[in-house]
Amino acid sequence: MVRKRGKQVNTSTTVEVDGRRLKLTNLEKILYPSDGFTKAHVIDYYRQVAPVLLAHLAERPVTLKRFPDGVDSQSFFEKNVSRHAPEWLRTMTLPTPGSSRGAETLDFAMLDDLPGLVWAANLAALELHVPQWTVGPRGGVRPPDLLVFDLDPGPDTTVVECCAAALMIRSILSEDDLVGYPKTSGSKGLQLYVPVQVRDPERTSEYAKAVAQRLASADPDRYVAVMAKARRTGRVFVDWSQNNPAKTTVAPYSLRARELPTVSTPVTWREVERCREPADLMFTAPDVLARLDKHGDLLADLHKNPGRLPRS
Repeated sequence: MVRKRGKQVNTSTTVEVDGRRLKLTNLEKILYPSDGFTKAHVIDYYRQVAPVLLAHLAERPVTLKRFPDGVDSQSFFEKNVSRHAPEWLRTMTLPTPGSSRGAETLDFAMLDDLPGLVWAANLAALELHVPQWTVGPRGGVRPPDLLVFDLDPGPDTTVVECCAAALMIRSILSEDDLVGYPKTSGSKGLQLYVPVQVRDPERTSEYAKAVAQRLASADPDRYVAVMAKARRTGRVFVDWSQNNPAKTTVAPYSLRARELPTVSTPVTWREVERCREPADLMFTAPDVLARLDKHGDLLADLHKNPGRLPRS
């Protein structure tokens, strides 16, 4: 940020990314005040993580959560691509039943290359959210290929208790010949992805709800399967509702708008088993880049062997 004659002047620069010209603005703006993490840092993180992140965004419409003035200021979700978006950005017009704005369709960004990812980062879209389904080349919505459990710690609980819930869910999945892949939410909790092959889009929600209710029935003092916040104290909320086709989950390797630039990070089951305090499963952007050098993408095999859900 440059100051001239007492007035604030926004700096900008034009760059070429894989043959696409992009104007980057306010690169010095601090988006994470506690850490000094700037927009330039955000863009550079997404540039470096792109080789693995783009695989998890591929063919999925992206909802941007933007923080133009940083994590301590107002934010908003953006589904409909701005009219100021570059012409080369690929978009997909998709139905939005139940839209709060009453829109029957919206034009979603398809971030399937590095220029698109840098474009989103320049908008201060810190968080990238995607559904559990993909779309075909002509915009046809496919059945879900993922089932997700979002383990949300209530008051007086942490990710440590979420890890215990994840291990119980892993045992249930094993009974049904299904495999779970854990990742941190990047916030307070833990999430499990389960690759599946279904025809009916309602099946993933039905199965996840049944598993959540099974945990809550087996140990009601530790787990809850309903959204009522009054019942969450001292318990982990096993949120199955994100399997609703209208909902999204934060993408793997997406930043989160916390005090520090934490990331929704794939982890190993060994790390889940060994988690003793929240810091054990908290990873910032620099941590994640180092982990990629060490582990590679822990979700690389996510879609190789999708399971079939048992009959209800």
